[in-house]
Amino acid sequence: MAKQSLATRATKPMVLTKLMLVGARTPRRQTPTDAGLEYESVTFPATDGVKLSGWFIPREGEGPGPVVVFVHGWLWNRLGNISGRVPFTDRDVDFLPATKALHDAGYHVLLFDLRHHGESGRGRAPLTYGPRETRDYIGAVNYLRSRPDVDGQRIGALGTSMGGNTIIMGTSQCQPIKAMMAVQPTRLHTFNTNFARDELGPLGPASLKPIDWMYAAMRLPRPTKHDPGLSAPDLGDTVVQYVQGTGDPWGTMEIIDEFAAKTPNALPVVRYPSAGRYEGYRYVTEQVDDVVGFFREHL
Repeated sequence: MAKQSLATRATKPMVLTKLMLVGARTPRRQTPTDAGLEYESVTFPATDGVKLSGWFIPREGEGPGPVVVFVHGWLWNRLGNISGRVPFTDRDVDFLPATKALHDAGYHVLLFDLRHHGESGRGRAPLTYGPRETRDYIGAVNYLRSRPDVDGQRIGALGTSMGGNTIIMGTSQCQPIKAMMAVQPTRLHTFNTNFARDELGPLGPASLKPIDWMYAAMRLPRPTKHDPGLSAPDLGDTVVQYVQGTGDPWGTMEIIDEFAAKTPNALPVVRYPSAGRYEGYRYVTEQVDDVVGFFREHL
């Protein structure tokens, strides 16, 4: 038993590093049919040509209508997160209840897999947790604007974690986005430092330095320089709702307050009671009426 424990401790940093670089292909366990929704399987390119896969759930009614695009987090897929498939404690996060409620309220919904996740392509670079993933988000918005049943002036976005970073960084490049909800975005260096300390012990944060050097060598955005707050002032007229769990051990309320202060049209931050980071993400699953209410008012 002791040897097994030592082996586990030795391999965990390698497993986590691999997940940080290339994500994971989490299997889907549901489709929109399980929520009584009709859908189309769709593919479209990111702005750099990476092939992305998703589902378009059409609203009922005639004429072009508003749409909400979901942008998921690290190690998730278009439906959210399935717990128990990563070497750390996580929780289920299900996008289907909010998808169903938005559909019933008169919205189209697009669920899709970011690069390195689900059924989408990889591209040539590792994950960047926002800077490169904006190409996927903008590709999704471009796809939606190509559809005759979508009102291209009434697009909303909901992003969780890496997806929250992505929509903050990408929205200024695909305006107009009328409303967006960013659930627990953060500075990557803060997240990585706290995560590494929790999962690998006091020396964990030191293991991140080689990753930073590697990104610099590939001429990619360095994790220590990654800051969605730099893009927040460029969000213009987009109404932004930030959501942050109060018990998040890897992000901080101070960062979210700073993002909101820099955002021209931010609502007061939703401070969601939580016992951990994944419990904060579950705002999307558990507070469906609030999610729909936000888009109903601002989109």
